[in-house]
Amino acid sequence: MRVAVIDLGTNTFNLLVADVHSEGFDIIHNSKEGVALGMGGINEGRISEEAIARAFHAFEVFTGICTNLEVVSITAIGTSAVRDAENKEIFLGELKKRFGIEVEIVDGLEEALLIYQGVSWSYQFDKTSLIMDIGGGSTEFIRVETGKDLEFSSANIGVSRAVQLFPLEDPLSPENQTKLIRWFEENAPGIQDFGDCEVLVGSSGSFETFYEMVHEEAFPGMLENIRIPREELMETLEWIINSTVKQRENHPFIIPIRRKMAPIAALKTKWIIEKFDIREIVISPCSLKEGVLRRFF
Repeated sequence: MRVAVIDLGTNTFNLLVADVHSEGFDIIHNSKEGVALGMGGINEGRISEEAIARAFHAFEVFTGICTNLEVVSITAIGTSAVRDAENKEIFLGELKKRFGIEVEIVDGLEEALLIYQGVSWSYQFDKTSLIMDIGGGSTEFIRVETGKDLEFSSANIGVSRAVQLFPLEDPLSPENQTKLIRWFEENAPGIQDFGDCEVLVGSSGSFETFYEMVHEEAFPGMLENIRIPREELMETLEWIINSTVKQRENHPFIIPIRRKMAPIAALKTKWIIEKFDIREIVISPCSLKEGVLRRFF
């Protein structure tokens, strides 16, 4: 059966089209649209009119692709920016009216579970691991240790929230970095109880950009994990953190939707690596949308 999943992220909307069968799934199409749904209102609990217009455009593109590929089922998932918006009912009602698609809103812990289920398609968790999914509105953390229950945390420390909350300098000043890390710590209380982790598993998104910057090539379009040397990643993170907007605009492997917020994502990743003394980094191509495919089995 050919199905589609649309992930209404705070920064990007993601479309996955796959043929699901008894042994798994085959990816037919994977694409994203930079919507910036959270810009102009996420910290006030609303979706701006401009962001709604961008969302409608993305759905026009995605539904056209689904029609051309003869998709029989579309599942749409709303995350941080949608679930926190006071005007979400108006927005989702108009989406359903225009495109006939009903969006399911998931809370932070359900989002984290779907991310884990997505990553588990390709990663075997042979060591104690911490999955990290950097979003625009929230960041999800899932600690996986053999023989123990999964530990979940969904923290409202997304990159879109940060750039709209703090008056940040260009490049980030040491004071900016200190304030941001304090904000991460204060607003991600769930991870304070997490034990040690050997491996950081970065879930798609920003981690794909980190890979492309390290290797100066496109992220491989395959359902396999990629290990990245800790030292090389840390060097790249430092460059991003200390870069100017102009430098990032001129970098061929930073896509437009991430240029403004990349230093926040890089600083957050560095913070986690140092906080948990991570020694290995794995980048998974899978995330929430692949997790939704579990529902078909």
